[in-house]
Amino acid sequence: MIADRPRRSALYMPAANVRAIEKARELPCDVVILDLEDAVAPEAKALARDQALARDQAVAAVRQGGFGRREVVIRVNGLDTPWGTEDLAAAIDAAPDAILVPKVSSGHDVRAYGAVEAGGVALWAMIETCAALFTLDEIARAGAGLSALVVGTNDLAKEMRCRLSVERAALAGPLSLIVAAGRAHGLVVLDGVFNDISDEGGLARQCGQGLEFGFDGKTLIHPSQVGPANAAFSPTPDEVAWSRAVVAAFDSPENTVKGVIKVDGRMVERLHLAQARRVLAVAEAIAAA
Repeated sequence: MIADRPRRSALYMPAANVRAIEKARELPCDVVILDLEDAVAPEAKALARDQALARDQAVAAVRQGGFGRREVVIRVNGLDTPWGTEDLAAAIDAAPDAILVPKVSSGHDVRAYGAVEAGGVALWAMIETCAALFTLDEIARAGAGLSALVVGTNDLAKEMRCRLSVERAALAGPLSLIVAAGRAHGLVVLDGVFNDISDEGGLARQCGQGLEFGFDGKTLIHPSQVGPANAAFSPTPDEVAWSRAVVAAFDSPENTVKGVIKVDGRMVERLHLAQARRVLAVAEAIAAA
């Protein structure tokens, strides 16, 4: 996984819907998540036929390709469900960019998906249970090819019995802790979905909040949400200009061994240099898309 590639928008697309998958190849999202977990209703899964069809379509879509620069991820059902083992085996065989697994609550849960790493695929984990909040460091350092944490705010709010407003005051603590755990172990961290498709202003505010928390991007449930998410999580022209100034200043011969310098009247440390280089890497990747 490339750490500094943009993951501003990660769009869930139902793997059971061929037209949706075709559309995903043309959308400006950074990540396409082909969803097997929520793509088929539980009562239909009981028939097995519909779940198998969704699984086959997800695998076929990955093998066919055509997604361009977009990362392609398959979200599988958990291993504790009747469909998880088959979902996982099929997803590993398809070799997407990553496999997203649900309801991870411990390091043991992460390591249970060790076959993903053995298959050479990155593992992404959903953080969406109350139990997970008390084992975040254990989860984030569990290994097994884990490279990203993805927040499942709907399930988390359901377990907590809290209300999900645009501002998400009840989840401020959990969201910050999830980001901190991810950062402590070098993981990508993606924010949860915004449910009200018609509320463009609310989506924009929540994307801005996610940026303030430190998320790399946001998971989405509708193509109309891609633009606002991309806008919120893209470096601004001022941020790019400042980052270039910081990099240029530290690259000057007189500053190569200095830990702290002054740039445009502001004191800057080498930790800011690392931040500036990441901003530029993301901005360049976006521009090249």
